[in-house]
Amino acid sequence: MRAVLLSLGALASAQQIGTHEQEEHPAMALWTCNAAGCSKEMKSLVLDANWRWLHNGEYTNCYKDGDWDKTLCSDPITCALNCHMEGNSEESYKSTYGIKAIEDGVELGFVTTTKYGSNYGSRVYMLDDENNYQMFKLKNREFTLTADMKKMPCGLNGAVYFVEMDADGGKARSGGTNAAGAKYGTGYCDAQCPHDMKFMNGKANTIGWNASHDPPIGSWGICCAEMDIWEANSRATAYTPHPCSITGPYVCSGTECGDNSEDERYDGVCDKDGCDYNHYRLGDKEYYGRGRGFTVDSKKKVTVVTQFITEGNTDDGDLIDIRRFYVQDGRVIPNSNISIAGMTGDSVTDATCAAMKTAFGDINDFARKGGLKAMGEALQRGMVLVMSLWDDSDANMLWLDADYPLDKDPSFPGVNRGPCRTDTGVPAYLREKYPRARVRYSKIKVGTLGSTFGAGGDEEDEDDDIYGDDRRLNEVHI
Repeated sequence: MRAVLLSLGALASAQQIGTHEQEEHPAMALWTCNAAGCSKEMKSLVLDANWRWLHNGEYTNCYKDGDWDKTLCSDPITCALNCHMEGNSEESYKSTYGIKAIEDGVELGFVTTTKYGSNYGSRVYMLDDENNYQMFKLKNREFTLTADMKKMPCGLNGAVYFVEMDADGGKARSGGTNAAGAKYGTGYCDAQCPHDMKFMNGKANTIGWNASHDPPIGSWGICCAEMDIWEANSRATAYTPHPCSITGPYVCSGTECGDNSEDERYDGVCDKDGCDYNHYRLGDKEYYGRGRGFTVDSKKKVTVVTQFITEGNTDDGDLIDIRRFYVQDGRVIPNSNISIAGMTGDSVTDATCAAMKTAFGDINDFARKGGLKAMGEALQRGMVLVMSLWDDSDANMLWLDADYPLDKDPSFPGVNRGPCRTDTGVPAYLREKYPRARVRYSKIKVGTLGSTFGAGGDEEDEDDDIYGDDRRLNEVHI
């Protein structure tokens, strides 16, 4: 998962707490299931700190137009002490960021415009209570969600995933410079070691800040293990484990971030490539897409089930398999089978990942970083649920839904990852063409294996489809 971007000039992240607007968290249901059935509990969602207005406690911006105020933010600690992160009412979640509660779930809109500028996408986390994230331990468990992707064109990514953030948002490890914590969405990390996070462990990422980069970035990155459950638009999807050699959030710099050059990509502490199970990339081009001709129709709601299988089917056994299937129109649909020459399988195992890397000519950094065993250890320690909608200024989302990398022959195994054109993921194009794009996630369930789903489907909602009868879709190949 690459870092989600923000283009609302005056909004950014902070560590102290503002007082102009009280923070209100949209509600979100969570079901916990076992053989006896499921119990529903109301949780809530919080917006990531990187999206929030950052000011001096009054009305002077600490961060504006991609850069820091040099007086308020002369160094990382001074900046953290001077700057206040503002809360958002539930109405602001909706009107400023396009985030709104729906029945048993949440809707994330793509473009939202206010008098302050335009916001593109968002990232939210599930809270256990007002001050702590909900922690999920998924070894020997399954996780289920229902996704509505019909208004998600090529180039966008509606993502549901887990990262090894601190439950308190890094408040304890900051040494007092992070007063905001999970209540205000602090502490994000992922396996890409993102450099655009403005605060890490309670310190501002001001050193080496490059405001001309898109997005602006600092010299520090923040790394942690990541399990991508669902990265998708209406044309392509993948699920991907990303193990790391470190435990919990880790602030990196230089080579250990794995991003100073392609030569150093595999010298970092996390597996950035991961082991992605993408139906299209693995040879089944009719499995997932828009319309009745696909096994899974992305124009309809789909229930996504992910099972984390351990050795001996015990909670303390090593993770040995990550299985996937779907429920749609009252049918349980098995995962697609790999149809690449010399490969077999229908799930993520260490052996399957090794075969993929060999077939695609990729470095097996997944194995180097500990493979499924390391991923399982992170899942057992506990991870935070993330839901997002984003576009990609680094690679135009080609790694998910088109030919990538562009310097390789598309006929080479693994290069063709989806049916989208290589020019349809440019953020400027998407923001102008599809401002009404959105994703909906609902019916989040976690439980023992086989307990969170059953044959049966959701009724389709009756709202209008921004793509009409798909004629425009065909014109732009989304």
